[in-house]
Amino acid sequence: MARIPPHIIEDIMNTARIEEVIGDFVALKRSGSNLKGLSPFTDEKSPSFMVSPAKQIFKCFSSGKGGTVVSFIMEHEHFSYPEALKWLANRYNIEIPEERPLTPEEQEQITERESLQIINEYARDFFVDRMHKGEEGKAIGLSYFIERGFRPEIIERFQLGYCPQNEGSLTDAALKKGYKLKYLEALGLSRTKDDRHFDFFSGRVMFPIHSISGNVLGFGGRTLQSGKKVAKYFNSPESIIYNKSKILYGLYFAKSSIIKYDNSYLVEGYTDVISMHQAGVENVVASSGTALTKDQIKLMKRYSNNITILYDGDAAGIRASFRGIDLILEEGMNVKVVLFPEGEDPDSFSKRHGSDEVKRYIEENQRDFVGFKTDILLKDSDNDPIKRAGLIKDIVESIALIPDDITRSVYLKETSEQFELDEQTLLNEMNKIRRNKRSIRVSQHLNVSPEQQREDLSSFQMPQQPAKQSVTIDPNEGDKAKELDLIRILVLYGSRAIELNQAPIGEPPMTVDVSLAELVVHEIDRDDLVFSNPVFQEIYEICKKGLEEDILYSPTYFLRNENQEIVQLVSDFLTNKYELSASWLKDFKIYTNDELQRLSQALHESLYTFKNSKIKQRIEYIRERLKPDHAEFDESKMESLLREQMQLQKIQSVFAKELNRIIV
Repeated sequence: MARIPPHIIEDIMNTARIEEVIGDFVALKRSGSNLKGLSPFTDEKSPSFMVSPAKQIFKCFSSGKGGTVVSFIMEHEHFSYPEALKWLANRYNIEIPEERPLTPEEQEQITERESLQIINEYARDFFVDRMHKGEEGKAIGLSYFIERGFRPEIIERFQLGYCPQNEGSLTDAALKKGYKLKYLEALGLSRTKDDRHFDFFSGRVMFPIHSISGNVLGFGGRTLQSGKKVAKYFNSPESIIYNKSKILYGLYFAKSSIIKYDNSYLVEGYTDVISMHQAGVENVVASSGTALTKDQIKLMKRYSNNITILYDGDAAGIRASFRGIDLILEEGMNVKVVLFPEGEDPDSFSKRHGSDEVKRYIEENQRDFVGFKTDILLKDSDNDPIKRAGLIKDIVESIALIPDDITRSVYLKETSEQFELDEQTLLNEMNKIRRNKRSIRVSQHLNVSPEQQREDLSSFQMPQQPAKQSVTIDPNEGDKAKELDLIRILVLYGSRAIELNQAPIGEPPMTVDVSLAELVVHEIDRDDLVFSNPVFQEIYEICKKGLEEDILYSPTYFLRNENQEIVQLVSDFLTNKYELSASWLKDFKIYTNDELQRLSQALHESLYTFKNSKIKQRIEYIRERLKPDHAEFDESKMESLLREQMQLQKIQSVFAKELNRIIV
């Protein structure tokens, strides 16, 4: 993949707004000067994901990830650095100079993930082209969508297409373009039988399935044949880019609307989503006919804590979905349900009614899950006391899943009133259910029986994760802490001026201003020292090279580095992730809060500490070599090594006085 010119990268970084980009993936709310939301990288209940519009960086305190807008796209979408830049360039309409065609050798170097993504994009364009330009596609595919009532702009927005049965083959066309058969088969686009290759979706209308960022991950193909032996829908198999349990159909088109209205509508199929969009209701997604999974629920929770499930009149389907409702409750989300009139589903209802009517019907007919579930199950109880008791227990089990104490209490009171039962009786049952569930979780974790844990579980509570975690640099961490502190000062304050006294001893002071970076580089180069951490050394080399070109770098410069370890480290510096421990502060008198006012002293202490750690390493090295049983023991070198050790110990003593502490 050809490199993107530096001036284009600069343009992308200057144009892309991190709060806008991350806002497409995470529901963010204002928190002081920053924005806060639930982490897209971990399963958390309390938001610890922070975005700083002023600094143009993000920090996820639950996972430790952080960096720039490019870092986020790389991490979230599993993109390479160039791919992330291209994605941002496309979002902000920044033109990247046309690349030369790849050589066969370069093509071979493209990762499997990139190859699968490219082929899926090609397949989508192929299906769209054949439907609009091929005779078969227009007669069968396009006419089907038009008969379903889909307008041209909706067909175009959802990139609907058709895989021909008789008019050419996707497999043949892709192979002629140079795409590999093994990737076509991995994506489920092609099949091989008796050395014959054919299209898996042949003769079907095609629904591309998109990632949150709009990449095509897979396809759903619907047959237009009426035979019972033919499966109505074929879906792409799972691959390294497509995991159906972690994907919601239509989320790419719905996320902005979900955030805007703070609610998502959940339907069953592709056409339900498309018809609702056409009716003007865009905050709608589908589980694509599969049972709702925890990962899908967490995906919706990123954008809103509220979900409304839209059902058709199929009673069996509704009962099957109760498990999904329980999973939603377990995630702490607020659940409403809407039942459409008999014989109607979201697809048919939205086609027969205008946008306002659809929204009004949903608003007027939505119910909380307890009342809805009760009504459905009561129909099957036939006033049988045993069945009725089972129904009540079923509802209490659902309530027991809700994490919030107050919400559980409200629903329990409502159930008590509805069934005219003592609230304390229901509370006792619910507490027993919750204890049993905790017992199972803990016994699985500890590999002991629930009976063994039962006594302790009465007071057991899962620990709450703090919203913000900080990593403390402790002196016990050794050389890494000392190197890190010096690099932190170099990155944050390298361009600032430090006053130095250039007058000989005994003469009146004669100060001169030098940059902090110049002083650090001079001190380290003079003693021929290096950082043991390769990332720290790379940052140092960047600063040194910059000085050779009379350039002093600000922290934001490092946020644009291709090395994401550097980006993460610097973003951590900027978000105050690293804090000096109490003992470190006491020993070295470095206080980060007023570091700017005491920059010269902070640098002085950090430099001496860094150098002292290098001297200590060298002394330990010499002592090892002086041991007679050491593999590299050389008696002829004993005198010179001892002389070097004594000299280093004298320097160490000087450093101890400078640092106003005793070196043991």
